[in-house]
Amino acid sequence: VQLQASGGGLVQAGDSLRLSCAASGRTIVGYAMAWFRQAPGKEREFVATIGWRGGTTYYADSVKGRFTISRDNAKTMVYLQMNSLKPEDTAVYYCAADRTLGSSQYEYRYWGQGTLVTVSS
Repeated sequence: VQLQASGGGLVQAGDSLRLSCAASGRTIVGYAMAWFRQAPGKEREFVATIGWRGGTTYYADSVKGRFTISRDNAKTMVYLQMNSLKPEDTAVYYCAADRTLGSSQYEYRYWGQGTLVTVSS
């Protein structure tokens, strides 16, 4: 599975942004999809994940209630709607895929190249 994330940019605190992840090479049916992020000087951290049917989602506590992960299997797309953005959300955001649902980056074999989100105060 090849993944390409897009939609990042520079926004102000309190704004919203929607990230997209386009999958190609094969269907994403049967694959859990996830978003991770890496802030400068920090380790990559889990943001959200969604089961292949779309009915199961998990979020990091830091984004719960503000971010929503969704998917469109027919379009092989995954989205991350980010509302009420904070400066601490500034990071490179990566989408990832694999057969099992998890919150560890080591559970995902397929990764996109990342898209930068910068939130100014």
